[in-house]
Amino acid sequence: MRKKNYKGRCEKRMLSKCRDICRTYDPIQTIYAEILERDSEIIEIQCNVVLEDLEDGIYMSDFLCTRTDNEKMVRECVKRNHLMKPLTVKLLDMSREYWLRHGIEDWGIVINEE
Repeated sequence: MRKKNYKGRCEKRMLSKCRDICRTYDPIQTIYAEILERDSEIIEIQCNVVLEDLEDGIYMSDFLCTRTDNEKMVRECVKRNHLMKPLTVKLLDMSREYWLRHGIEDWGIVINEE
């Protein structure tokens, strides 16, 4: 999860399951995008989905995916060493609550191995 107008390094790529260009901002996102692309249970991938109407600013969730059973799932990519930082915890809680309000219960975190 990151701010909508994030100014960091961005890698752009075309994925067959993504309608738009998929922009990834770190290796965790890039690798997970490739995993989703190969997963036969996933039929559509949306990258960097804007969370609207948040009080704390405009943020994006990393991945919103549609599975073959038409259920949606959300995944947020986080570096392991950032997991316990207060801002990261706050943003992840905001994301989870946002998607629960929108009827998506399959919400999870993707972290690096380290």
